Amino acid sequence: MYEEFFGIEESEQYAFYRVPKLLFTNERYRNLSAESKLLYGLFLDRMGISQKNGWIDKDGRVYIIYTVEDIMEALGCGNKKAIQLLAELEKKGNLIWRKKQGLGKPNLIYMKKFIFPQSDQEGHFLKCENDTSGNVNPTPLEMSKGHGNNTNKNNLNDNNMNLSFPSGDSGMEHGTDGDYSYYHEYFFERLEIEILYKNYPYDKELLDSILALIVETMCSKRKQIRIAGDDKPVEIVRSRFMKLNSEHIKFVMDCFKENTTKIRNIKQYLLATIYNSILTIDGYFDALVRHDLSEG
Repeated sequence: MYEEFFGIEESEQYAFYRVPKLLFTNERYRNLSAESKLLYGLFLDRMGISQKNGWIDKDGRVYIIYTVEDIMEALGCGNKKAIQLLAELEKKGNLIWRKKQGLGKPNLIYMKKFIFPQSDQEGHFLKCENDTSGNVNPTPLEMSKGHGNNTNKNNLNDNNMNLSFPSGDSGMEHGTDGDYSYYHEYFFERLEIEILYKNYPYDKELLDSILALIVETMCSKRKQIRIAGDDKPVEIVRSRFMKLNSEHIKFVMDCFKENTTKIRNIKQYLLATIYNSILTIDGYFDALVRHDLSEG
């Protein structure tokens, strides 16, 4: 008998387009139509093809080519609707920028990061350090001395654990209050912090501090950030942090718990571990895939 409902295994066998949840939950994008948000998800999916094709400009920015005809075919809409959706993403949502090539060639579409604050300036890519409307020093996240946790007690005592990161501890000056709020909301969802709270019920403060450190780093106005004794360009650090997911945070938590040596600077230790988790975790899984392919 034919079963019309999905089973557990069948629900995982299809490819899906990913539309950022923040486009639906953040007030800034409430005025965008559902169709334009879906189109943004289609554009994000096309980014992978662009990277493979080497569609990167001289400034290192990836662009996509997605014509009006492509939109009409993908969404099953008319020419007028496709043009309207493009204008909505560019003018109303400030989520894309179209660069004209002329001579009948299709426009190049640059994707703007939806977690950055909007600007009235058209054609510019928004970055935390460019917004000079004010500075903010986020409220330090302190470890409650009376709150018990399952973190190794010797590790805490030996390292004089203090996650109340004061402003300027790592030489990072912050962007605006809006910057911090948007990044915090984005990474809270991206890293599945609520789920991590359940996995580490006694280490909520540590998780909050890791999240705050990531957000602080993303909003730094410095051109370079010191990690493990090296000064790294802030854009490189941001690019790596944008790849973080919950598995990387689990790795950071486990590293901290298993560490038996004295940590002189907790914040710098966590920053280096977060930064290196990308190569460690992703490299591990890449090795597994290569192993499986060689065994096949």
